[in-house]
This record gives sequence, C-alpha cells and structure tokens, in this order.
Amino acid sequence: MKDYVVVIGGGLAGTEAAYQIAKKGVKVKLYEMKPNRYSPAHSNQNLAEIVCSNSFKSNLHTNACGLLKEELRHLNSLLINVADTVSVPAGQALAVDREEFAKKITSLLESMENVEVIRKEIGKVGDKNNEEEISLLQLAEEGIVIIATGPLTSNNLSKEISSLIKQERLYFYDAAAPIIEKDSIDMSIAFKGNRYEQERGKEEEIEQWKQRIENQEASYINLPMNKEEYENFWEELVKAEVVELHEFEKKEIFEGCMPIEVMAKRGIDTLRFGPLKPVGFTDPRTGKRPYAVVQLRQDNKEGNIFNMVGFQTNLKFGEQKRVFSMIPGLKNADFTKYGVMHRNTFINSPELLDNTYNLKIQPNIFFAGQITGVEGYVESIASGLVAGINAVEKFKAHENGKDTYKKVVFPKETMIGALAEYISTTNDNFQPMNANFGILPELTEKIKDKKIRYTKIADRAVIQLKQMEI
Repeated sequence: MKDYVVVIGGGLAGTEAAYQIAKKGVKVKLYEMKPNRYSPAHSNQNLAEIVCSNSFKSNLHTNACGLLKEELRHLNSLLINVADTVSVPAGQALAVDREEFAKKITSLLESMENVEVIRKEIGKVGDKNNEEEISLLQLAEEGIVIIATGPLTSNNLSKEISSLIKQERLYFYDAAAPIIEKDSIDMSIAFKGNRYEQERGKEEEIEQWKQRIENQEASYINLPMNKEEYENFWEELVKAEVVELHEFEKKEIFEGCMPIEVMAKRGIDTLRFGPLKPVGFTDPRTGKRPYAVVQLRQDNKEGNIFNMVGFQTNLKFGEQKRVFSMIPGLKNADFTKYGVMHRNTFINSPELLDNTYNLKIQPNIFFAGQITGVEGYVESIASGLVAGINAVEKFKAHENGKDTYKKVVFPKETMIGALAEYISTTNDNFQPMNANFGILPELTEKIKDKKIRYTKIADRAVIQLKQMEI
C-alpha cells in the first residue's frame, strides 16, 4: 500500500477531498490534467474552476442548499470557507468572485505540506509501452484512489472506469424531468394507480378500486386533463423559452430521450399518443377516460418525491414553473428539482457505490462529485468531503494492519447524509440529484406551513450533525 492517497480531478469535489485528507496528516497526490488538456467547458488552469454561475445558491437555513452549506461550515469545509471570504453581494445567496475563488483554493492546496499537485491526465488505454500514461487500474491496485473527474471526464479515463465497473459505457445524462414534492400535489384532482388497473369499470368496481388504493402508496400519481386544459397547456409549452446548449452537448441528445417541448412541436396531439396518452385510465371524478394524463412516478424509497414521467426538458427554470403549474393538480407544486439537459457523465451509483461513495467491487476506490450523480457545486463539495474523510479512515486502518475500518456514515436526516443515501439506494430510474428537502425523511408531525416545516427539518439536521464524532 502506497503511503499516500491519490485524488484524480482538481475540481470542487477533488480539492475538498484532498484538503480533508491532508489536514488529517495523510499525504495526497492530486492529479489534474489542466493545463496540458482542457475539457470543452474549462479554460482556467487553476484548481476548483467554476464554469457556469458564480452562485452557490441560498444561505438561508430554510433552503436546502443553505442547510447543506451550514453543515459543511460546521465540518470546516475548505471550499465553503474560501467561498465566504471571496463572496460578492448577492442578497441572500452566496456568490463568489470566480477568479479569486479558484486562485485561493489553488494557492492554499499547493502550499499544504501533505499535498502534491501533479498536472497530468490519468488514463492508460493506448500504447502499453508508453510510460507517460498512468493507469487508473494500476493506481487502485497500489493504494487508495478517489475519482472526482466530474461530468466531462476525459475519454481515456472514461474507458478505464467503464472497464473497472464492467459496463460498456458510463451513463450519458442528456435530458431529465422535473421532480415534485408529493405534499404539494393536489390529490383532490390527482389519483393513484397504474395504467389499465381501473379503466372503464362498472361504477361499483371503480368505487372498490378507489377504496383499495385509498391508504396505499402507489408508485404512480396520475393527473387527468380535459381537452381545454390540455390545449392551453400545449400552446404555452411550444412557445416557452429554452436554454441554449453548447455545441458539444447537442451531439449527445438522443431521440429516445427527446425534450417534451421538442416533441410537442411535432403536432398538437403528439403528446397524447406519447407520454400523456390517456389509454388505460378512468378519471374517478367523471368515470370516463381523460383527454390526456400526466403521470408522476415515485422517485425515492420514502415516496415523498415524484418524477414527471416523459417530461425531460430544456426549458428555462422559470418557464418550467409557469407552464408545468398549468397541469391540473400542480398549481401549487414545489419543484425540488427542475428538468435539465446537458452532457453529464455519471456512473450507476445505486448499483456501484455505498453511502460513503466507496466502490463496492473495488474497496480501494472512492468516487466524488457529479460523476456520482450529485448535482451542483455545493453537493459536489459535500461528496468530496465524505469521500475524503472515509478515505483517511481506510488508509489508517491499512496502516495499522487492519482489513476493515469504521465507515463514517452521515445520518440521512442531514443533507450530506441524504444525498449519499439517495445516490446509493434510489430506484432503477436513477438520475442526478441536487440538495432538496424532498430527499430528507419526513417529520413525525404533519406541518402544512412550508417555512415552519423546513425550519424544523433543518434544525433536526444540525442537531444530528453536532452529535457525530468526526
């Protein structure tokens, strides 16, 4: 076993992981391919380069990302501490001077006694005799490795990761649907059930069906639309504003995952023969087949967040809120995650990782950042922190001649723990997730006021975190 931990990738997750390891007295070799090679989205040679918005989102305790930052501050996160020092005015949000942020992270890490920053790409898939290439698989055989290479992982390294996890290719996340908090759905309009389960039954059969599912947690919630509702929705959908894609991202879009707004433009009835087809359903309120039906599918094992089936989209977030709230039952919907579309390489984490971001089939390897399916700056930082802490525990166990070590698992009541739980246990329809209150366990008491409910959930998380010994 090498006397250091390898971290591959000098982005937000990788730099946080390297810092957490080094501050505990363990040596780190941090590999970053810049400036020798840049991804299509990067241009700055510094570590921890922020490429899109300069905002780390809200600082409010009652905001999911605000809670996550509060947890990270409590754990002495390097990146959040630096973000606080280079912040710029942004109201209740934490926004940073991107250049100063990257410079300061780079300077701090390069000056740390236990950190060696190596500007070299990892990935040995070419000439076996080329000594310039460094193999991921060889590094993993010799010591502990954290892979934190993000959504634009290089082709060479992607091939090695695919070989490692025994999958032909990584998942290319092109378009994804919004996710809605269950408690915000109007169930006086919506109904539970699966297609063909209760279509056009006799009146008494429909009543029996309604009673049967009254207390059940069905995998689908259905939102029926009449002709007028559907046509009004369609009209607004086809003229809604979209986000422009990068050229390199446009090549990744597949017909099998077409954005709903693109599908709608093919004709007013296209959606009714696609994701909104009403066949197999009877609206319990009318006893008749609806004109169209939007289906929501359970997205986590707790059943408190639901995915809009077939609604992968590239609409701007404000337009998603405006247009999708027109759907009956979603007038007051809380979107815990809006639909997005971009090139994003990630692994099938529920199958591959545990809730410490450790690879099950090769325990010397951890993953961190967006390649795991966490989405967002602060979420990536949190995953790097968890992977870094656990890599240290594993390293010290090896150092002391032990085969096992005590994993540091964060409570699922914390946002850090909930994200780790989500990416390691969610259902087969896995897609990247950012911090939101929908992935946290519900309170034992029902509280209708959202601000009060979120305050209590956040307070519970902080208490749980403070009780941990790290």
